[in-house]
Amino acid sequence: MCLRLLVILILVCLPLPGHAADPEYGYPITGSYEATILGTPPALMPELPARIPLRQLVLKVLPDRKTPAVFFYNDGLRCTLAYQKKKAPLVFLIAGAGSNDRSFKLMTMMRALYAAGFHVITLPSTTHANFIISASRGGVPGDLTEDAADMYRAMQIAWEKVSGDIEVSDFYLGGYSLGAAQAAFVAKLDEESRVFNFKKVLLINPPVSLYSSVTRIEEMLKQIPGGPKKQGVFFNRMLSRFSEFYSYGNYVAINDDFLYAIYQEKLFSREETAGLIGLTFRINLAGMIFASDVITNSGYVVPKNRVLKPDDSLSDYFLVSTHLSFYEYLNEYLYPYFAKQQPGLTKEAFIESLSLKSIEGYLKSSGKFGVMTNENDFILTKAELDYLRVVFEGRITVYPRGGHLGNLEYRDNLARLVGFFKEAEVQP
Repeated sequence: MCLRLLVILILVCLPLPGHAADPEYGYPITGSYEATILGTPPALMPELPARIPLRQLVLKVLPDRKTPAVFFYNDGLRCTLAYQKKKAPLVFLIAGAGSNDRSFKLMTMMRALYAAGFHVITLPSTTHANFIISASRGGVPGDLTEDAADMYRAMQIAWEKVSGDIEVSDFYLGGYSLGAAQAAFVAKLDEESRVFNFKKVLLINPPVSLYSSVTRIEEMLKQIPGGPKKQGVFFNRMLSRFSEFYSYGNYVAINDDFLYAIYQEKLFSREETAGLIGLTFRINLAGMIFASDVITNSGYVVPKNRVLKPDDSLSDYFLVSTHLSFYEYLNEYLYPYFAKQQPGLTKEAFIESLSLKSIEGYLKSSGKFGVMTNENDFILTKAELDYLRVVFEGRITVYPRGGHLGNLEYRDNLARLVGFFKEAEVQP
């Protein structure tokens, strides 16, 4: 069983705090970390169509790029289209950090929008290996401006591929987490190029500053008993604890009943929950670093000019990558890459560019934006949440709880998501 799958299994088996009575908002999970990991209990999700007409798109965004042999399975940028049989608006959705075009959250959003009468195209995060290999011109993800340009080009190619098959009345855009920040930068590009002329843009749980948000996630690793240096021990202990409990139950699937049973046993502390969020971030970061390093032949993790074959073991490279923090990636890899391209670029100026504040004037003046976020989203400081309230005054919904994206699938949140785009249809 691969390490990534083991982490996913662990992450769905963390503690569920008690339900909180709230007549105004019925999402029940009060803890920020717990909500982030457990998401929405199925009973509180809306009824959505189980099957919708889907089409897998495989795009040749960079046709001249030679794919390294170790990525033999990568045949192009993968996007997913859900289509109506009649003329309808098309919504582009951008995934969060490390997620592909068929992540659970994207597919839930897609089904909700399809049921409401929209075409939908989902795209992977610019930090996902598939995007780095297939669509990132520089191969070094992390700069919002350059990543947005790569995403915008991919969206145009996706539209060209389907434009003869579906009828579209208007174009909309949305994204969650990192994908939300990228949606803001993509919208600004489109404001200048007018390829899509997006009518509405929805940002779900966006960071204000990538550096600030990632710093807060990295800090969670310090809550692992023994600190970040004990990641391996911590991971193995979590897996053992999960496996032991699972072996005693009569469960054939990891479902909500199993999660509630795990909660009743109180097997995980809040500190361990935070540590697992940080550890999962590191694993996603490791995959991004490895893909970028191989594509650019930079020698950061894999020795320069080393040609990896499909049957080569990658475990050592993966383990090295998981011990690289975002600070190391920024200081040793990301910033030097862009400083070389832009002589005179200071690290402070670069970090500031990785923020919604760098396009604040546009965001504040454009009525096409909407924001959904949570009071207890741990990627935001109180000052950053207040900043979003000011910049998107009258266009932001702040829910009292839900952590980071934990309430995305909650029926009220999905109704708000659909309603935001539906409102655009009735506007003159």
